[in-house]
Amino acid sequence: MRTDSSPGTLPAREHLPAGDAGTPVLDVVIPVYNEEKDLQPCVLRLHEHLKRTFPYAFRITIADNASIDTTPQVAARLESEIPEVKSFRLEQKGRGRALRTVWSASDAPILAYMDVDLSTDLNALLPLVAPLISGHSDLAIGSRLARSSRVVRGAKREFISRTYNLILRGSLQARFSDAQCGFKAIRRDVAQALLPLVEDTGWFFDTEMLVLAERAGLRIHEVPVDWVDDPNSTVHIVKTATEDLKGVWRVGKALASGSLPLDRVTRPFGDDPRDRDIQDVPKGLARQLVGFCVVGGLSTLFYLVLYSLFRQFGGSQVANALALLVSAVANTAANRRLTFGVRGRGGAVRHQAQGLVVFAIGLALTSGSLAALNAASSNPAHSTELAVLVAANLAATVLRFLLFRAWVFPDRDDSAEDSTVAALNSPSSPTYSTAAQHPQNPQYPGGSYAPLPQRQPQPQQSAYDTTPHHTTQFRAGEAADGTWRDATMQLQPVRPHDTDPRDRR
Repeated sequence: MRTDSSPGTLPAREHLPAGDAGTPVLDVVIPVYNEEKDLQPCVLRLHEHLKRTFPYAFRITIADNASIDTTPQVAARLESEIPEVKSFRLEQKGRGRALRTVWSASDAPILAYMDVDLSTDLNALLPLVAPLISGHSDLAIGSRLARSSRVVRGAKREFISRTYNLILRGSLQARFSDAQCGFKAIRRDVAQALLPLVEDTGWFFDTEMLVLAERAGLRIHEVPVDWVDDPNSTVHIVKTATEDLKGVWRVGKALASGSLPLDRVTRPFGDDPRDRDIQDVPKGLARQLVGFCVVGGLSTLFYLVLYSLFRQFGGSQVANALALLVSAVANTAANRRLTFGVRGRGGAVRHQAQGLVVFAIGLALTSGSLAALNAASSNPAHSTELAVLVAANLAATVLRFLLFRAWVFPDRDDSAEDSTVAALNSPSSPTYSTAAQHPQNPQYPGGSYAPLPQRQPQPQQSAYDTTPHHTTQFRAGEAADGTWRDATMQLQPVRPHDTDPRDRR
């Protein structure tokens, strides 16, 4: 992902080193609202599965979204009976708010969540988090729409789910297949950088997080799941769909305007220390051509509307010059952001100036075409003028793309920026990170991840143990210490000097 302002604050992904430590590797959050009947069976089944199959230490966190039934009492009892279970109470509703709050306060390097109905087969849990532990991916999601998934649900929900994901692909260019499956995981260093950018606190939280992560160039791993619909689900489909569509409009508008600082969550190219002097991977020609054609088509329509408007108040040459000037400025800005992926204000004036040079070439082509038309016919029809202008603009479009790609928005950044980024990501650096140092944490000395803890045998505790246990409470949207941690955690390389003498790279 190209950017003019920053090479990204996240370090290159590393495999979490194995070892013994007291911090859980995985924190599975279960957001609940008035789930007094389903909560205990869900937690017991999940705990039994993790104890039997998960090779590392884990935690199950119940996030109570202001329930008004006996859910808080059930959560407190489970916390007192099972050492790996914790309970948080939030005084406001919202699944997104619950996940943001608990994830922001968690100390586990891998964060996950699942719905309380356990519609997803738990055998997919280890494949979900394994790519995050290994350093292969940044986020992982369960997909009910993958070809190898097995799903049992009604036609109504199937239609709504597929329609919603088609809308995301058409409007936000999403490439992930299933946005709303309640089965997801994320690395904590990614969550700390990404969550402050996510505004939604309800059901659209998942979609917004995935769209922003994908646009920032983070890797999303998809796991086919076996999924059985819960017929007793309390989700209000119409209300949820309406809020989701509002969220799609809001995120689409923010992405189009370039107001989101996605460069804060980009990663340097290359997870191998020997590859980190590579600063950027240029976008493919095919993708740029598609983006340029879409922008060009819209710009042409915009130009023709402006020409028809200006033609009512002046001659054809004046109307053409004004319409082409306004549409050229808009075309350069749109191609800068959408086609060539340049974000931030840096270089915007220079890009517009170069775009005006390209505009001058287009003006010469279209003005020359109009002059030739007027020489051939003393009073040409308006439709004839438009046809000639369309043909001249098509010729100018080819030249405009070549100049944009080779001169205005070249693949390689300025040499000064290249040298700065190379110094920040040099293999000789001990952390390979451009992030700010995270506040010191005794479990993570120096701001880096501690070795990956193995699960330790826990002494059995009686279900009738009367030892007091306390449920942690804090305000929604706030971490346990009352602050938002916007800085990212730095990951120490497992073997920073691991080189193979046979490798000539």
